[in-house]
This record gives sequence, C-alpha cells and structure tokens, in this order.
Amino acid sequence: MIKLGLLHIRETKMAIVWTILRIWLGLQWIEAGYDKINSGFEVSGFLEGTIANARGEHSNVQGWYAGFIEGFVLPNTEFFNILIPWGEFLVGLGLLLGLATIPALIGGAFMNLNFILAGIGLSGPDSKFFAIAMILLFIGKGRYYYGLDRFVIPYIKKHISTKKKYLAN
Repeated sequence: MIKLGLLHIRETKMAIVWTILRIWLGLQWIEAGYDKINSGFEVSGFLEGTIANARGEHSNVQGWYAGFIEGFVLPNTEFFNILIPWGEFLVGLGLLLGLATIPALIGGAFMNLNFILAGIGLSGPDSKFFAIAMILLFIGKGRYYYGLDRFVIPYIKKHISTKKKYLAN
C-alpha cells in the first residue's frame, strides 16, 4: 500500500499540485527578498536580538548557535546584508521559474532553518516554509515537471555526456 501511495505522489498528474505549491513558495521568497532589497536591509539588530535570546533560563536560542552568530555572522554583517535579501529573491525566482529547483529548495530550507534556530521558533511561517521545501525536495521530478528544469536538466546531461565521450577519446 505504501508503494501505491508513493507512485501516486510521483505521477505527473500530481505535478500540478507540486507546481502550485512550488510557485506559491517562490512568491513568498520573492516578496521577502524584494522588500528587503528595496528597504535597505540591516541584519545587525536581528542578530543582536538573537544573541540576547540565548541568555537566561528559558532561552529560545541555543548557545552554540548564538556563538556562531556572535563570532562569525555579526562581524560580517555587511556581507549578510547583501546575501540574505538577494538569496531570498533568487531562491524565489528559481522556485517560480522551476529553474535550479533543487538548489533553490536547499538554499531556502537552509535559510528557514537558520531563521528557526535564531529564535523565530516553530510557530512562525519559517517552519511551514521549511516543511514545504522538504516535501518538494523528496517528491521527485514532479517538483519541476512544469518548470524550466524539465528542459534544462536533460540539455545539461546531454552536453556533459558528450564532453565525457570527447575527453575519453
């Protein structure tokens, strides 16, 4: 019975559902990134709040994560002020177009995981976005059946195998 369920999830008919979910998630990322790009995003206040939330008896940020934020991220805020908004925007664009879908899902899930670890917790939208990204990662080709990856991936595979044959001779 489980096999039948997995087969149904991976059918191309279900790809419509996965595509709608992928596009919705992409729009969420584009909106978040676009707003940050246009507003002059500054991450240092959020980072200082994360470090402060690691202190106390009932902290919602793990000490090791606060140490990472304090030792690596906070000294490099200028880099993260660019990386976060553009990363969010590009993840969204990849998901919207169905282009580089797997890297976009992994990048989005990684950002969601960091937001969750930074104290947002499991009650915010980041945990839901993380869950959706994980589902889309594991469903197979249906995640990009209606997207540019459907055409780009075979093209790249064809050219890589052609180069391997050329190099072998």
